[in-house]
Amino acid sequence: MGFMMKLLLRHLLSTTLFIAGTVFAGGDYIRPPPRKTLSFPWDQKPSSQPQQVHISLAGDKHMRVTWVTNDGASPSIVEYGTSPEKYSATAQGESTKYSYLLYSSGKIHHTVIGPLQENTTYFYKCGGEGPEFQLKTPPSKFPVTFAVAGDLGQTGWTKSTLDHIDQCKYDVHLLPGDLSYADYLQHRWDTFGQLVQPLASSRPWMVTQGNHEKESIPFLKDGFVSYNSRWKMPFEESGSASNLYYSFDVAGVHFVMLGSYTPYDEYSDQYSWLKADLLKVDRRRTPWLVVLFHVPWYNSNRAHQGEGDDMMSSMEHLLYAAGVDIVFAGHVHAYERTKRVYNGKSDRCGAVHITIGDGGNREGLAHWYKQPPPEWSVFREASFGHGELKMVNSTHAYWSWHRNEDDESVQSDQVWLTSLIGSGCNTGGGSHDMRRILMAS
Repeated sequence: MGFMMKLLLRHLLSTTLFIAGTVFAGGDYIRPPPRKTLSFPWDQKPSSQPQQVHISLAGDKHMRVTWVTNDGASPSIVEYGTSPEKYSATAQGESTKYSYLLYSSGKIHHTVIGPLQENTTYFYKCGGEGPEFQLKTPPSKFPVTFAVAGDLGQTGWTKSTLDHIDQCKYDVHLLPGDLSYADYLQHRWDTFGQLVQPLASSRPWMVTQGNHEKESIPFLKDGFVSYNSRWKMPFEESGSASNLYYSFDVAGVHFVMLGSYTPYDEYSDQYSWLKADLLKVDRRRTPWLVVLFHVPWYNSNRAHQGEGDDMMSSMEHLLYAAGVDIVFAGHVHAYERTKRVYNGKSDRCGAVHITIGDGGNREGLAHWYKQPPPEWSVFREASFGHGELKMVNSTHAYWSWHRNEDDESVQSDQVWLTSLIGSGCNTGGGSHDMRRILMAS
């Protein structure tokens, strides 16, 4: 088959799949016009030069470095040290690649480096050649700051969001699903990696999957092949059997990343893993407990109404029993913050839910909200932006949301949050009541 015929078939198939995904998305919500997608000029690099470099946490005092090369013989090694061009250590990793219809990925390298010192700048080189990168490890104690933005995509608004995040001082980026919006067009995973490399190569990006990562084709392709190949998270390090759900610690915060698009009922592996993970939480060591997943449970926007109800019905009581402080979600292309809630109403022992699916996706904003707002909804706005979560100490954190239209220093929504530690609510695996509830679930 000729090259032009393959290109035509690829375009027709991708267009058909995209239209099907748009038409059958469900619900009565009509999206506003899409934003302009970024274009990426062709940049021919040596086949062995590392591309799409990003880092993620990989267990205690370790970091995973991921990159792509077009040369299948390129080694999966990372040289690193605390001085420029002077590398005191070398780590050997693994590699993978995948095919998706007419597309074949480059060689995808995953190499874990460490042990690393806390709050320290490291210089590193991937595969023995190419440019030198630098990263900063997070601190092991408070204060610690997280940048939060979901539903990124690759538009002019995405670039604006990333530029704003680049101006803030943060230690880790949290992304609750919908990364590249490749939607079956596999080269868009490559351009996304290129777009985020300046930020994702210098601070760890911790992500979970959204609906746009699924990319399954009945009888031909399982879901999440591209996502799992490119964005390997520390699932094995946290006792999970799937890259779609895992946990990790940063300073005094325990994070749980859940999958909205993998089974979550009480008989599922994810449910069993979640119970086991929550039972191991020691709130004396990690006084803050934060959860991320894609589809929001508390949503007063007319978009995606009710889509999170089944997962909420299965898992909310587990999060409540464990004393989860904050839940981040995406999916709805707008911003919303709630009071502490549980079982559909305000509850002082429940979690604060924050929907932040406003990173810049091509589908536009979700402008329409239910009126009047529910009693649990505190702030809501359909604007692109990002959030910053600063854990000041074991009891207090400061949350702020920044819309893209404003300068980075402008805070459109802000609130001081208090941990459930010392609140009289059930918190941590050491709590007798919490352990009893979780074991009985």
